[in-house]
Amino acid sequence: MNLQRSGTTRATALKRLDRLEQIEALLKSGDCPTTHDLAAELGISQRTLFRDLELLRERGLPIEADKGRGGGMRLQSRWGVGRLKLEYKEAIDLLISLAIAENMRSPLLLANLKPIRRKLIASFSPELRSRVDTLKSRIWIGETASLSVYGSFEDIDSEAMSPINEAFLMNKCIQIEYSDQNNNLSSRTIEPHYLFLSYPVWYIMAWDHLRNAVRTFRLDRIRHAQTLEKSFAVKPKQPFIDAIDGIEPSTP
Repeated sequence: MNLQRSGTTRATALKRLDRLEQIEALLKSGDCPTTHDLAAELGISQRTLFRDLELLRERGLPIEADKGRGGGMRLQSRWGVGRLKLEYKEAIDLLISLAIAENMRSPLLLANLKPIRRKLIASFSPELRSRVDTLKSRIWIGETASLSVYGSFEDIDSEAMSPINEAFLMNKCIQIEYSDQNNNLSSRTIEPHYLFLSYPVWYIMAWDHLRNAVRTFRLDRIRHAQTLEKSFAVKPKQPFIDAIDGIEPSTP
């Protein structure tokens, strides 16, 4: 009897959780359904719906109702992203973007970066958190690009950026297809040690396995990138700074 009751209770709880997700999705759709319509669509009484709505409010969903006859339910107009769910690669891209913003030292950008960063890494493993802590020292900001360099700047291949960002954070080698200034393509296996911005041009400061030496690669000239399993240890920064044609980057 107790096992049967326990199974019934669990099934009821799962059913309610599923219903709460449906209500949240309907409210996010922006249609402003009435409580009568919501209850009818879900096949429940309005009394049950009111209990569900109250529970969703307690969980942080800002639900408000339009007053008057026929008024609908909706999320507050100033409601933000709420409990944003990011995929792993999306989180990495955002972390690197935050580190770049921090290194640019703009008061406008710095206003809320620290609490955002703390919230973002809260669910990461200790090993990944330690990698995040080193990001700022591996991202350098230099002077604005010369007119000749600026004139040859191209849009960066967005599909290539995610594997590059992942390899940069996780100290993984990457294989790239690279187009030089004469549009000659070559396949390279590189270690992405540092990132350097000479606005608006981004460079990877890398150890090139083909040349067995430090090389710089413009991100806008990378046509394809694939993260490899082989890891590397970050090398000292001076040989990479020396490779930036005498431009002294700003490093933390």
